[in-house]
Amino acid sequence: MSTDMPGRMLRLLSLLEGRREWSGAELAERLGVTDRTVRRDIDRLRELGYPVVGTTGVAGGYRLASGRNLPPLLLDDDDAVAIAVGLRTAASASVAGIEDTAVRALAKLEQVLPPRLRERVASVSEATAGVPYRGGPPVDAGLLAALAAACRDHELVVFQYRDRSGAASSRRVEPYHLVAAYGRWYLIGYDLHRDDWRTFRLDRLAEPFPVRHRFRPRALPAEDPAAFLARSITAAPYRYLATATVAAPADAVRARLILPLPGKVVPRAEGGCTVALGADLPKLVVHDVVSLVIGDGGASVGGGGDAGGDAEDDAGNGAGAVDEDISLDAPDELLDLLDAVARRLLVLTRRARGSADPLRPQQVSGSSAARPPGRR
Repeated sequence: MSTDMPGRMLRLLSLLEGRREWSGAELAERLGVTDRTVRRDIDRLRELGYPVVGTTGVAGGYRLASGRNLPPLLLDDDDAVAIAVGLRTAASASVAGIEDTAVRALAKLEQVLPPRLRERVASVSEATAGVPYRGGPPVDAGLLAALAAACRDHELVVFQYRDRSGAASSRRVEPYHLVAAYGRWYLIGYDLHRDDWRTFRLDRLAEPFPVRHRFRPRALPAEDPAAFLARSITAAPYRYLATATVAAPADAVRARLILPLPGKVVPRAEGGCTVALGADLPKLVVHDVVSLVIGDGGASVGGGGDAGGDAEDDAGNGAGAVDEDISLDAPDELLDLLDAVARRLLVLTRRARGSADPLRPQQVSGSSAARPPGRR
């Protein structure tokens, strides 16, 4: 039996902070004391201001509830270092208004860190650097915290959601996991209204409310949440769609893409592969097409880059080779945009090379025959 009451109290507090709910018997077993001693220690914690509440059930239990004031938290060495490093990198996260809050919290934490831990935090911070991603919309920190708590506690949550077309609806979801990817935050959950798994962008989600109903988590139909999200993004019904056929191995083509999502590149039995391109913004499809054309660092465009060669001849040879290796099936709207981008790039490069008339047509080697619509 544990006779060191201060140490036992700290151990009890650590257990209550680490899990949502404990039965009295479990706490007694972990602490090596009787149920009566556990009850006395719980009363002592309450006297110190910790909001420990009793829970109903067959055997009853205890839970550390949220109170009006934040009580002291017990952190081991790894906890403290992880929190400090996380606060240092929080300024680069896509969570609205968290930068100043993170700095204030970090100052408080570093003030009480023992020297050995302060050195560990400093070494990690000095050896790493973060590049803020500003492309995605910011997410409210309170919304993120509410959904994270629902995921942790396996509580049903209802919220308002706006889909990609702007249509709003009310959702009732079993929240499973939060994933930060591609500059955005996503919630993965089982939608009870749709009777299927769904992914929800947090910047389109509002008014989350836990209904205080617990659920038993279902088996996620994927290896992990990140894999499920990647598959969902690939299969989404995008507004702009195109298909590229590339006479190159699928693995090599995946390496060219900025975002090589699973299922996007499919090998062909006769050789080469097809690439499914899609996005709600046409410029994103253009990005992928350019990535396919450039290839491995641009080696497939501009010939071999021999210093003694002619620049115009090299560009022409590169364009001819690419035209034979890649074909594109896309709607006219995308093809017109690609034509406009190609013309502007041509003007840009000719001006850079000192052409007197960058808009004047120039003979380019390779096929110049008219191509059928949708096959350029």
